[in-house]
Amino acid sequence: MNSKSRGSPFIYLIILTAAVFLVYSFYSQRTPSVSQMKLSEVAAHIRAGNVTSIRVEGDDLLVKLKDGGEVGSHKGSESTVTEQLRDLGVTEEELANIEIEVAQPPDWMTLLSAGGSILLVVAMLVGGYLMLRQFQGANNQALAFGKSRARMYTGDQPSVTFDDVAGVDEAKEELREVVEFLKEPEKFVQLGARIPKGVLLVGAPGTGKTLLAKAVSGEAGVPFFSISGSEFVEMFVGVGASRVRDLFNQAKRHSPCIVFLDEIDAVGRHRGAGLGGSHDEREQTLNQILVEMDGFDTDTNVIIMAATNRPDILDPALLRPGRFDRRIVLDRPDIRGREAILKVHVRGKPLGEDVDLTTLAKSTPGFVGADIENLVNEAAILAARRNKKVIEMAEFEEAIERVIAGPERKSRLISDEEKRITAYHEAGHAVVAHVLPKCDPVHKVSIVARGIASGYTMALPEEDRRIVSKAKFRDDLAFALGGRAAEELVFGDVTTGAANDLERVTEMARAMVTRYGMSERLGPMTFGQKEELVFLGKEIGEQRDYSEAVAQEIDQEVRKIVHEAYERAKEVLTRYREQLDRIAERLIEVETLEADEFVALFEGAPRKDPKAPESPPPVPDVKRPDVQPVPKRRKPRLDMPPAPAPA
Repeated sequence: MNSKSRGSPFIYLIILTAAVFLVYSFYSQRTPSVSQMKLSEVAAHIRAGNVTSIRVEGDDLLVKLKDGGEVGSHKGSESTVTEQLRDLGVTEEELANIEIEVAQPPDWMTLLSAGGSILLVVAMLVGGYLMLRQFQGANNQALAFGKSRARMYTGDQPSVTFDDVAGVDEAKEELREVVEFLKEPEKFVQLGARIPKGVLLVGAPGTGKTLLAKAVSGEAGVPFFSISGSEFVEMFVGVGASRVRDLFNQAKRHSPCIVFLDEIDAVGRHRGAGLGGSHDEREQTLNQILVEMDGFDTDTNVIIMAATNRPDILDPALLRPGRFDRRIVLDRPDIRGREAILKVHVRGKPLGEDVDLTTLAKSTPGFVGADIENLVNEAAILAARRNKKVIEMAEFEEAIERVIAGPERKSRLISDEEKRITAYHEAGHAVVAHVLPKCDPVHKVSIVARGIASGYTMALPEEDRRIVSKAKFRDDLAFALGGRAAEELVFGDVTTGAANDLERVTEMARAMVTRYGMSERLGPMTFGQKEELVFLGKEIGEQRDYSEAVAQEIDQEVRKIVHEAYERAKEVLTRYREQLDRIAERLIEVETLEADEFVALFEGAPRKDPKAPESPPPVPDVKRPDVQPVPKRRKPRLDMPPAPAPA
């Protein structure tokens, strides 16, 4: 509670006490409630001999009559009551026949009245002082707009170190030099080396940019100032630049230290893009950051770290050497990185004996650190919901599917016909993926709705892949179209269930033609200038630089590639129609097939009890007792010849 809030009740108490004193003293001096009469009437009663005594209390009179009654009256304050009665015709003899008593107020009443007056004066003085303080506080608050809102962590008790960051070994090695400079700057100065002034962390959301910056502070044991780029700019002109100056002044006072600017693209965009308004204010803030990072006064041990996932929009002056000397790209972790991140997040959690982190790392391609943290948390929640004491592999497998596709919607009511169509659709995907050699192994097939999907076929890669061949693209296109091909082959009709498949197929085929040069007709060329994030490889726009004739040829090539893939999928399903029916019927019974049971059904092994196990081992290399081990090449695969091009 601040001083203003403490002073306000005090002044109210003083004013209330003074008011009570004054009111009490006023009412205590009033005459009792009697009938009132004019002073001239009192004089007439005195002349008639009806008055025995008069009591004077200030200007109030209490007149006692011979019949025992009492009346009240009031005299003027300019003279005594005897003088005023004489003026009204009362003689000295008549005044001598009555008793006139002048009552003196008691000392405590005088003190009470004086005390009330003093308290009232004190209350007025204190109230004026508090009002003055309030106005000064408002003025100081207005001036505080220019103060930095950075949060400082001392570094004495680090909460995050490099041991808490996994999957980014190269980035940690780059930042260890920064830690060494903050700990032992003399080692670098003696050799004439200059530590990088700033380090820019670039990566997709969730890759650990902020966590890595905290780890640098924890390892170095120095103060750490953290602020977001959006906290600089306010509605008042000049506030952003003022906050930048205040931030760097604080950093210089606590040197050596680290200043971390999160989401720096909020103030670091290209200058000259706006005309007035907040854009000019943002540019002033950026100019002040540029001056502070590499102005005349740069002889300090203050290291600037910043994080962004939009490096393409940053001002070139911000990225030049001398400001942000190093750019550290945090990529999505590979299988070893994912396993290391899993080890960090399961630390301190009770795990079941069947949990295999290597298998989980293989099952989570494309996951970043934030996804893996969410995965482990979801698995712990599922285990608690099932009243388990440890987290088992079944919970991790379920959590992976929840993160990828969403929670199960078992309560969704579907007709038998729709269930049958969905089963054949997913079985078509799975059979094509199992037959074609370049497709990823089938991990799970299910017709249980998750999220917005009515069913799903999960095919996970056996290893991380950085480059993709043309043959891989062709097989993946056929795999994506396997569901629609199965619908047409079995039911003689198609449904809307393949809408997302068609969208992905069209996008993939167009990329093969326009970006990867995989069209025999158009040759090894790219078409269209792509605008994409420099470090992240994410496309954000395209500028067309080819003619209408070339555009028509591109459309024809895309149509040809998609048609070939569709015919290839239909040919596979026609040749393996028996396996397709067998898997679809089994899906209708149990709704979900794991990898080993799917392979056993495809190979024609004896079917097991229709009741599916409660927590089936989800990994292909986990062998069930009644199914023969499956070789790594899961079946005699078929290299299908490409279908003829459409006429």
